[in-house]
Amino acid sequence: MSDRSAPDPVSTVRRIVAILDRVGRDREEVLRVEGESGLSYASGLPAQDVEALLRGDRALSDTAVGLGADPVEVRRRRVVERILFLRATRLLRLPYGQCRIYSLAEIAAGAGTSAQWLDKMIKTGRVPNLDHADGIARFFGERIDFLVDPPAEALDRVLQRIHVGLLEQAVERQDADVHRFKNAGPADDVMSELGVVGNAARCLADVPDETAKPIVALIESIARRAREDRAREIRDALDAPGATKAE
Repeated sequence: MSDRSAPDPVSTVRRIVAILDRVGRDREEVLRVEGESGLSYASGLPAQDVEALLRGDRALSDTAVGLGADPVEVRRRRVVERILFLRATRLLRLPYGQCRIYSLAEIAAGAGTSAQWLDKMIKTGRVPNLDHADGIARFFGERIDFLVDPPAEALDRVLQRIHVGLLEQAVERQDADVHRFKNAGPADDVMSELGVVGNAARCLADVPDETAKPIVALIESIARRAREDRAREIRDALDAPGATKAE
């Protein structure tokens, strides 16, 4: 085990949600559970396990195992289930948009084992050694972590990857905004579009980018809060007794 802090999918989701507005992404899209490239697909967990972990509960599969289960047996079962999950979800794409599961012979050839051994593993639940498990994971484009991580760690690994990707997008978008602000002319539409943010950033034209970026981010945050406060004031005014509402 590594010395990193315990995985916390709920906290990672909060960090993801906090950055979505900055990159113009939708929560339902980014945190989609089912479907290809969804959280279930990427983590190797059944959809119901993902949904339970996102609520802050234990994975249902872990609950079903019971408190008295042998930890070694639980890990063995997990590896076999994840291999079967990979085979069921990582399909071979054929011409004309068709797909099929990989044959045991195809997997064995890519993983360095035999089709007979894989067939026995599936039927008996026998766990492959590390070399064979790593070969199977790599055959399907995954690392061995995919097969062995406990549910919370498996999901958090995927969520952390999403968070890092969103941070990179935010930095790229901020770099583009700083460049656009600093090079906008007095009559450019960007000034009227960005209002106080654009005008403030325009004043940073001669400031190095590394200094300007955090200032622009702060200005954006203040402007966003001001817009939210103004919208709330308008809603409160419309909801007040005696307020005139449009028919």
